[in-house]
Amino acid sequence: MSTDGAAAALARSEVRDLIAAKGHAVDNARAAVARLETAFADGSLERTAAMGQFLADLMQALEQDEGEKIGGKSAEAARFILRAVDRELDLA
Repeated sequence: MSTDGAAAALARSEVRDLIAAKGHAVDNARAAVARLETAFADGSLERTAAMGQFLADLMQALEQDEGEKIGGKSAEAARFILRAVDRELDLA
């Protein structure tokens, strides 16, 4: 069951804008995750099981050690997972 209302619509729109933003996929992914976490915390969106798994996978792809740069594989994984997040947003 998806969350209805203006707050849910705004959160979905903002997350989709962050996913589609110009810039590095890793930076876009981090911004989208932060916005999603805010929406989950304030009740605007509901964390589905699939969304939880996508976000866990995304965080693993974005994980880096201190001072380590994230390479192309992380960006590719982030883009792939963000497409799944975008599809799942309507159910959140």
